[in-house]
Amino acid sequence: MERFIQDKQFARMAEAIQAQIGPAIRQIESTVLFNQAKVLAAFQEAQVSDYHFASSTGYGYNDSGREIIERVYANVFRAEAALVRPHIASGTHALALALFGVLRPGDELLYITGSPYDTLEEVIGIRGRQGDGSLRDFGVGFDTVPLLDNGVDWQEIRRRIKPETKMIGIQRSSGYAWRRSFSIEEIGQMVRFVKEIKPDVVVLVDNCYGEFAETKEPTEAGADLVAGSLIKNPGGGLAHTGGYLVGRAELVHKAACRLTAPGIGAEQGAMLGTNRNILQGFFLAPHIVGEALKGAVYAAAFFERVGLETSPRWNDARTDIIQAVKLGSRERLIAFCQAVQAASPVDSHVKPEPWAMPGYGEPVIMAAGTFVQGSSIELSADGPVREPYIGFMQGGLTYEHVQLAVLTVLQTLRMRKLI
Repeated sequence: MERFIQDKQFARMAEAIQAQIGPAIRQIESTVLFNQAKVLAAFQEAQVSDYHFASSTGYGYNDSGREIIERVYANVFRAEAALVRPHIASGTHALALALFGVLRPGDELLYITGSPYDTLEEVIGIRGRQGDGSLRDFGVGFDTVPLLDNGVDWQEIRRRIKPETKMIGIQRSSGYAWRRSFSIEEIGQMVRFVKEIKPDVVVLVDNCYGEFAETKEPTEAGADLVAGSLIKNPGGGLAHTGGYLVGRAELVHKAACRLTAPGIGAEQGAMLGTNRNILQGFFLAPHIVGEALKGAVYAAAFFERVGLETSPRWNDARTDIIQAVKLGSRERLIAFCQAVQAASPVDSHVKPEPWAMPGYGEPVIMAAGTFVQGSSIELSADGPVREPYIGFMQGGLTYEHVQLAVLTVLQTLRMRKLI
């Protein structure tokens, strides 16, 4: 412990914070228990067996393990169908499958939660080279409704929905914006509102970072299609790669036809030995998400104690695992991410620096000393190098690891005379 708690003042503060956040921790544990029961029941109802862990090759026809994985996901999300594959490279890829699967030339995508996450900008065609195959290249229109007072602008949404509006996009998490994330209840309100205006509109929810943070998922709030990444919450730290889509069967099928090809859809795709990790990770996911949520509450309380602004605050209701900290300077942001890296089990000796990451419009610094590259259910931190220099911290396979990392961050900032 001496390696991580060298400042006696911080040690005393840590004890006080543990007592302070006790009620919030107990609420998280209640959510974990509810979600663990839901996942366990889904495994039992699907009659998961050890032969479902077997590997498939080639076309992957009749992979019973793959079929069971998608049955379990659909059950847990209370959805008609699911597509869960290691071939989906990221959350952005999963969302792109939904967009290109459903939208056709002349249709419009309308985001009602402000600008979409940075990596979707080139998918949509807001940014990047023409001719790379964006939605814009295929004649799909795009519009966005800026947020109003940290919430959706209901009147402007009503005004922006047009006859050609085929899909409504909702981003659950804050992304790289300084705003709160949207709860399942709020997502349900959005779904009902847009469906009253245009009943046939398809509602797509970017669920990244949100799975199992509450006792319901966006599909239970009326979303037609929901997408996410397996190296975030639902992979439980064990999935090596992959993504998922859940929702209405016809829409999941359309997304599957973009993953493979029309006429093939979800019937092909060798799982190459990933079934066990995907299933076991999903079983562990409610607990792992709970550990990350506890760590986020602890981090917020500690950062607030030393005078930093956080979102959400330690005692706010949570709908995802992201903890944002307004750091106010380039030096603080870099020191913040470097300290998280130094507190990691993998590559702790490496010092991350800002760089031009693919898919982002400006330099980003990322700390991810993780067992799975880029896994943000494992403890990681990142942020775009732009004002007001916000650090985004998420994940943590164990609550204890997050506590040690927070202490490392604070001591690093103090040592560099940044707090």
